[in-house]
Amino acid sequence: MKTATRCVHFHDLRDPYGATAPPIYQTATFHQPSAIEFGEYDYTRSANPTRSLLEEQLAALEEGSFACAFASGMAAIAAVTRLVEAGGEILAGEDLYGGASRLFSQVSSRQGISVRYADLTDLDTVQRAMTPATRLVMAETPTNPLLRIVDIAGLAEIAHRRGAVLAVDNSLLSPCLQRPLRLGADLVIHSATKFLCGHSDLSAGAVVGGDPELGRLLAFHQNAEGAGLAPFDSWLLLRSIKTLPLRVERQTASACRIAEFLAGRPQVGRVFFPGLPDHPG
Repeated sequence: MKTATRCVHFHDLRDPYGATAPPIYQTATFHQPSAIEFGEYDYTRSANPTRSLLEEQLAALEEGSFACAFASGMAAIAAVTRLVEAGGEILAGEDLYGGASRLFSQVSSRQGISVRYADLTDLDTVQRAMTPATRLVMAETPTNPLLRIVDIAGLAEIAHRRGAVLAVDNSLLSPCLQRPLRLGADLVIHSATKFLCGHSDLSAGAVVGGDPELGRLLAFHQNAEGAGLAPFDSWLLLRSIKTLPLRVERQTASACRIAEFLAGRPQVGRVFFPGLPDHPG
């Protein structure tokens, strides 16, 4: 099934009333069959049918086996850091989103997790930066804000050889243009506030992966820390994803024209854009 089709016609709603569009289950609790018999859902913090539909679609778009939807991209990144125990180490790209750097320096460090930064575009540098304590490699590609390109397959080979998990932030390309799991990444992170939403009307994040054990751990932290995406925001994101391929196509075309125009202006010293021939990577 093509990505554009998955964005529009993916859902098997299984709605008891035959709804043809995803309903908003705006409820905190769910009625149970009896005092000793429990249904599929009990409390929205733990799981909600609207959020479950979104997670199923996100997993399908990234070709993963599970997805967890969070209240923001930073909540998604924070959940991934929970995979690292005290004494462990995170290796992150030196050109990292400022919010993630703040999380690492002011939160992860207090939990006994050390963070090292390296140029992830240089695989030799990555080899040297890895230590026996490295448990997680956190990469963005393209990076935010300089749009540097990372070799995901090369990073995955190094990380896995050293027993580390590779998480790739795919916020700036979306599943329409890049699927990190295909290239060997263990986890894909999204700030869904950006391209997946595209309308500046919600804050959301997601983590997608293929290993059921990683999915179980992330779902536990999503529930334990109350970081799951609310039903209404889940519905908004489901609605936004329908137009994702159209928006990405037009935004990419517009960005190319703007970058080419600026690159030809003598007043502009340098343009950072992966679509230009002289862009590194």
